[in-house]
Amino acid sequence: MMGHRAGDNSQVLALAEALGWPYEIRRFAYRSYELLVNLTHGPTLAGTVPERSSHLEPPWPDLVISAGRRNEPICRWIQAQAKSEKQVKLIHIGRPWADFDRFDLVITTPQYRLPNHPRILQNKTPLHRVSSERLEADAEQWRGELQDMPSPYIALVIGGNSGPYSYDRAAARRLGEQASHLARQYGASLLVTTSARTRPDTIEVLKQTIDVPCYFYEWRPNAEANPYFAFLGLAERIIVTADSVSMMTEACATGKPVYLFDLGQGWRAMRRTLPGKHGFLDKYLRKPRDSFDFRAFVYLAGMYLGPKRITRDIRIIHDYLISSGRAVWLGEGHPLEFPPPLEDISRAVQRVHALFPNYTGVKAA
Repeated sequence: MMGHRAGDNSQVLALAEALGWPYEIRRFAYRSYELLVNLTHGPTLAGTVPERSSHLEPPWPDLVISAGRRNEPICRWIQAQAKSEKQVKLIHIGRPWADFDRFDLVITTPQYRLPNHPRILQNKTPLHRVSSERLEADAEQWRGELQDMPSPYIALVIGGNSGPYSYDRAAARRLGEQASHLARQYGASLLVTTSARTRPDTIEVLKQTIDVPCYFYEWRPNAEANPYFAFLGLAERIIVTADSVSMMTEACATGKPVYLFDLGQGWRAMRRTLPGKHGFLDKYLRKPRDSFDFRAFVYLAGMYLGPKRITRDIRIIHDYLISSGRAVWLGEGHPLEFPPPLEDISRAVQRVHALFPNYTGVKAA
């Protein structure tokens, strides 16, 4: 069940592919008032726009995999429709809004800070679609395009605004300077790709700031050839903006050294402690060069003062990736040359298999 967030969709597809079972994809368009409908109507399709959404009809699947609040009522509607025929199992990835007992399995990660529960699998990092086969296949398709770029390569993967963190023009300038410095250290070229969340006004700033050989790909919707996995496969090192847990995980899943770029400075910094600085007041009263973002400030306040149920703290993922030697903050040394592999996808597959002890051919949606 595809949603409106690329990171969620990547995890849903990662699990479906890893299971090795036949599956079908369903996509939906949502009404502007879907939140109100979904919170008050239980299992329902009332929050969707039928003429722009996938058609749902028998035969019903054995398993439904979803992520994101918007699809929860749809999944439960499928389960209700199939009740007289079979027990459709529901797997939710991330943080569900409904009671945990309404799902057969919830696969979550630490930034959501969910409690321990028999139906919750607490993974260290999100599920990912990185494999040596995918990286090599995509890399092969792009080698010809990059033949004039001097090797080795460093991939630079850019996200954008996320929760309390903003990627603005000042951040783009810092990223360009720091990425160029790392590339010069290794005599490397940069392979740059933006994403759906990258602010257009930051792209030209980054282009103007990078002063080493560079191939720059600007993300666009429905592009036939996206070099994201190719760049991960071709690069010897990877720089990733630290706003996306999915992109950080995919970078680390390659088994290559990874550098995390802190989007903010001062009170907006992602790092819990700043280099050469100590204590809460020093961090939050330090004057940043970045522009003020009221939306980010409100989210940050909510993260500290509001209920954990409605916020997330991706610094927990940062801490894990750095403490395990898989990554470092860009500009603060280098990670392990051969970091340990991530094993969360195999743990998730084992838990799903346990839901089907008499498996004879499961169909998933």
